[in-house]
Amino acid sequence: MSDLFDQPNAADPVPKGSDSVAHTPLADRLRPKSLSDVIGQQHILAPDGPLGAMLAAGRLGNIIFWGPPGVGKTTIARLLAAQSDLTFVQISAIFTGVPDLRKVFEAARLRRQNGAGTLLFVDEIHRFNKAQQDGFLPHMEDGTITLVGASTENPSFELNAALLSRAQVMVLNPLTLAELELLIQRAEAETGRAAPLTAEARDLLLEMADGDGRALLNLLEQVFAQPRSEPLGPEEMARRLSRRAPKYDKAGDQHFNLISALHKSVRGSDPDAALYWLARMLKGGEDPRYLARRITRMAIEDIGLADPQAQTLCLHAWETYERLGSPEGELALAEAVLYLALAPKSNAAYGAFKAAMAAAEKSGSDSPPKHILNAPTALMKEQGFGAGYVYDHDAEDGFSGQNYFPETMPRGVYYLPAERGHERELKKRLDYFVKLRARRAKAGS
Repeated sequence: MSDLFDQPNAADPVPKGSDSVAHTPLADRLRPKSLSDVIGQQHILAPDGPLGAMLAAGRLGNIIFWGPPGVGKTTIARLLAAQSDLTFVQISAIFTGVPDLRKVFEAARLRRQNGAGTLLFVDEIHRFNKAQQDGFLPHMEDGTITLVGASTENPSFELNAALLSRAQVMVLNPLTLAELELLIQRAEAETGRAAPLTAEARDLLLEMADGDGRALLNLLEQVFAQPRSEPLGPEEMARRLSRRAPKYDKAGDQHFNLISALHKSVRGSDPDAALYWLARMLKGGEDPRYLARRITRMAIEDIGLADPQAQTLCLHAWETYERLGSPEGELALAEAVLYLALAPKSNAAYGAFKAAMAAAEKSGSDSPPKHILNAPTALMKEQGFGAGYVYDHDAEDGFSGQNYFPETMPRGVYYLPAERGHERELKKRLDYFVKLRARRAKAGS
């Protein structure tokens, strides 16, 4: 039975001198022929890494590769199949439906009956729905396939727990500048010519690749195609090449990673880092209104009453952006971020509110004490509503010290102001009222 999804175990090398060499993409010509040729990812490929240990033991398990584009997920999967004597089958979750999956599994089953194994590489595996993901489980369990999935999204959020429990997640990292430079050197050796770039332009090219090896080779191919004898400088190269957009998915991991970095930089009182992450999100196309909302949340959650002005400033920045729009209004958001980063920090109000919410859930429907309940009817007065209430303005120091919690629960203590910013003054007031309350209680006993 023929299998339309079968692929060769490794890329067939194109003989040098062949007419097709000039038409073969540089990325394909440089595809590694063995795992030792792979650039980067040594944390998993090294002998003491998880893949190295699997191969040394001769037991290749199911794997999920998680990482950005262009870092070697497909290449490593191909080479694993070749080294493990498995038939390499590649599918993409984007283009594969249930009927296609049935064909793949049936072909793998027949191979197994004939004594051959199958490494099924599933690109963008996170795009399969729950039912489709569940369909892999029996074939993984009985050894019909060895699954190697590739995902650019966090598997913890995108893949079923059942599938994850049967596979080992391995994180692939963006290529470093040094690794990208090694890739350029391999391309120069393959083409037999040096990249026509000045040293400054070469550095810029590495930065433009943004850790993506495939993107680097595509950019380098454009450089080699330039009809020019003199090396390109950085300015001219930037004009001639399309700079890659930063990796940023407003609905994916990068979105959450970057907003987390911004929030934690503000909380950590680092204005420069906070400004950098704000710029990264704006450059990536994030909606400034979303950022305005999150920045206001930072003021409430991490500064609170240590600087009550922070919340007002954030709301004004939000309003300023709504009136000015981009790019002018983005400066107001940047100013708000800088203010928050340098403001005194306190989550005392945030913690107090959470504690009060937990107490409210626990206490259920306990009634307020009768002395603070209004008594608009005679019956309510007979029931003792309002009896013994002391009007605080008539009390000594304007403070009665009465109990305002339900009589069925002990007095709660939730708000503990920090010794920072404006909350230092609030703490003094709170301590003062605690002493007065104790004095009133002692006098009444």
